[in-house]
Parts: sequence; C-alpha cells; structure tokens
Amino acid sequence: MKKFISCLVLLAIVFCSFAFTGCTEETKEIVIYSCANDKRLAEMTGILEETFPEYTFVVEYQSTSKLGSKLLAEGTNTDCDIIHDLSFLTLDALDAEGLLADLSAYDTSKYVDGLVTKSTYLPEVLTGGAVIINTKVLEEKNLPKPASYDDLLKPEYKGLVSMPNPNSSGTGYMFYKSLVNAWGEEKAIAYFEKLAENVLQFTESGNGPVNALLQEEVAIGLGMITNACEQIEESNAPLEILVFEEGAPYSAYGQAMVKGKEEKAHVKEVFDFLVGDFNVETCKNWAPEKIYKDLDFTNEFFPENLKYSDMSNDTTEEKERLLKLWPIV
Repeated sequence: MKKFISCLVLLAIVFCSFAFTGCTEETKEIVIYSCANDKRLAEMTGILEETFPEYTFVVEYQSTSKLGSKLLAEGTNTDCDIIHDLSFLTLDALDAEGLLADLSAYDTSKYVDGLVTKSTYLPEVLTGGAVIINTKVLEEKNLPKPASYDDLLKPEYKGLVSMPNPNSSGTGYMFYKSLVNAWGEEKAIAYFEKLAENVLQFTESGNGPVNALLQEEVAIGLGMITNACEQIEESNAPLEILVFEEGAPYSAYGQAMVKGKEEKAHVKEVFDFLVGDFNVETCKNWAPEKIYKDLDFTNEFFPENLKYSDMSNDTTEEKERLLKLWPIV
C-alpha cells in the first residue's frame, strides 16, 4: 500500500512539474505583417524557418492601405511583432500614433544620405514604377507601343490597361503623386479621370498589374519595375519596361517593430537578422535600386540610367489630401 501511495505521489510531482513548465515557458512565435508579394514572402518564411528552427513564424500579407489601417485599429495590442515591406508614408502614420519601437540604437550610417528620416523604422527597399507592356498582346491586337502617358488615353487601348488603386496601394499612389508633381494637380486629376475609361481594373495591390499582364488580361500595366524584371528573368515573360518623359515614380519601403515587442529577445533577434544580411540579399536578388552607400547591385533586365520622377512633398498629410481628390470611386 505504501509503495502504491509513493508511486501516486511521484506521478503527481512529475505531472505538476510538466504542467508548471508548460505554463511558464514562453511560446516562441513571431508574427510578421508584410506587403511583399507571395514569392518573396514564401522565400522569407523558408529562410526564417531554416535559420531559426526553434521559433514559429506567422507571416500575414496585406496591401499597403489595409495593413496600415489594421495596425492603426489594433494599436500596440496587435499580434504583430515585426512590420515588413511597408511604405515610409504608412510607417510615418504609425509612428505619429506612437505604435513603433525606438530603433535609434541601430547604425544607419550604411544607408544613403537622406534616406533615414525617423528613428522608428529602417529602410528595406526602394522600388520604382514604370509603364509595363505585354508585347505579345500588343502584337496580337496589332497595336503600337505607347510612347507617353497621353498615349494611354487612346481609344484603341480601351480595356487593356491595369493600374493599382491609390486608395489601397502605395504603388498606385506613387504614380498619382508623380503626375501631380509633373503636371500640376488639376491636369493630373483630369488625366486619371480620363484614363479610367481605358482601365480594365484598378487593382487592390501593386502586384496586380503585372499579374494581369502575365495572364494576358491587359496589354499595359502601371506597375513595379522589380516585379517585371523578376518575371522576365524567371519565365522569359514577354514584358517590356517603358519609362516616359516624366520619369519613374518611386517609393521607399521599410521595416519596424511594434512598440513593446522589441523587449522580446526572440523578436529582436529575428528583426536584427531581417535588417542585416537578409536585407542585403533582398536588394541584391530582387530590388537593386540603391539604398546602401557602399553597395551597388545590378540586374540585366533593369533599365539603365533610370531617371526618377519628382516625388517631392511626399508626406502623409499630402497623401491624405490627394486621396480625397482621387476622381475614381
């Protein structure tokens, strides 16, 4: 009987020990919100899981507008630990609400002068936009290549143009903003109102136009140069990148930690990895546009001597004002 009771006591001690350990051990899960495309997210997740097998990763995609709105609504109580590939403008809005961790201890001297303007997020990539055409679709329809933004208004391109919606996509907004700066507000707004007659769809995501070009749903897309280069390189897609007189609109994207999450050692460890060597490889393999002082990357499919458009006065306040004037519902 004594031996039986001793066994019960021993089992109880073992059970309590396991229960206590399970209750006190922190779950090593990192939640990442990102605006990067599916392929980049799949690659990033795979590398993170290989590099940190002891952690669990939850990576959630949202378009620029939705991700910003989601984080503003959730505040610092969000499940999100790390914000990845979000436009500087949207990060500025989150910073204004006090939602981002202080990153002033990080060395920013490696970035090109003027790129870092806040101490709450770090640069990830710079991405330029262009008018991208599917040469196969144009040839099949016996249509010429457009040579200017005004050409996109021609009736022969009706239903053959795709553009991201500026209200949901940072890519769409940068096209809108660049033409406002180039032509003036009144002319630019009138232009997009007219362009809408030829647009098959204003896509939610900046990736949408290139996807539509690949599916041969449209012949012309206002999209990201890096997306087009990726498809030309990997699948020999019949895409051509056109940069008109006004230059290539561009936007900077960054990475941050939600305020308070930097106190979790495993979150900070992963963030340090993302903004370190991993980001250098991202720029090398996907986004060659210059963000580092001492590093230059090349891509044989990327336009040479790319001329950028005027993106001055690119502030959160100006974006809010211009979006209220966007003429397409």
